[in-house]
Amino acid sequence: MANLSGARWRKSTRSGDNGGACVEVADNLTGIVAVRDSKDQTGPALTFTPTAWATFVTATKTTNRTH
Repeated sequence: MANLSGARWRKSTRSGDNGGACVEVADNLTGIVAVRDSKDQTGPALTFTPTAWATFVTATKTTNRTH
């Protein structure tokens, strides 16, 4: 399990006032990007390699442009 104690969590600047239904990302850690549910900040987090995370972000941006 990854050590997330130094994680600096942030929400997207596009997050609206939707009652906290957002994800938070910590991309300041060496070798991993962590993602968690903003409503459950002490709960589990998913971790990705920086390359996998960049691929995901690029794919979601592409998908959003086509719909």
